[in-house]
Amino acid sequence: MIRVFLVDDQTLVRQGVKSLLSLAADIDVVAEASDGQQAIDLIPEIKPDVVLMDMRMPVKSGLEAVQELSAVGRLPPTIILTTFDDDDLVLAGIRAGAKGYLLKDVSLEQLVEAIQVVSKGGSLVLPAMSQRLLSGLEGMNTHFVSLERPDPLTERETEILRLMAGGFSNKEIANSLHVAEGTIKNHVSNILSKLGVRDRTRAVLKAFELKIV
Repeated sequence: MIRVFLVDDQTLVRQGVKSLLSLAADIDVVAEASDGQQAIDLIPEIKPDVVLMDMRMPVKSGLEAVQELSAVGRLPPTIILTTFDDDDLVLAGIRAGAKGYLLKDVSLEQLVEAIQVVSKGGSLVLPAMSQRLLSGLEGMNTHFVSLERPDPLTERETEILRLMAGGFSNKEIANSLHVAEGTIKNHVSNILSKLGVRDRTRAVLKAFELKIV
């Protein structure tokens, strides 16, 4: 069972999302919060598998919650769930550690699939981003601590990076390439090292910036 923490300041939205997710056999909404500060206080205690985080909320925003939890290493896999197709806000959330974003008009099937993907270690960077957002990455200073001239990736590493961009977990990549999961983990570590980034999401963003993917 995937334990989900839902953060949104609108009660009707929380109730609606919770009711919809109750139709999924493998998902359980275990806790809710109505602002970013409540999320910061409760998430380390609840330890959910996945967080659905609204961005624009009172007291503290979803972005502030993501940033603060990430800074202390207490951010679970998080999906930004918003009504605003706000490129700067989404990019800031992803930089802070979110695994991707979805607009609130997604279907139940898309939301369930997204939760399943991030719970397994995947990300939603490529599937969820609008074309405008991807275009905005071109030439953008991503503020990552990274190498000025990353070492070239091997053909296999580039293939794995593309699968990472598609939101696939290490296990799913291993199955598709018919190799051991440990082998994929080693490749991912090499990719992060060569790109000079600290996690998979930043690796994918860096790959877009450098036009590797």
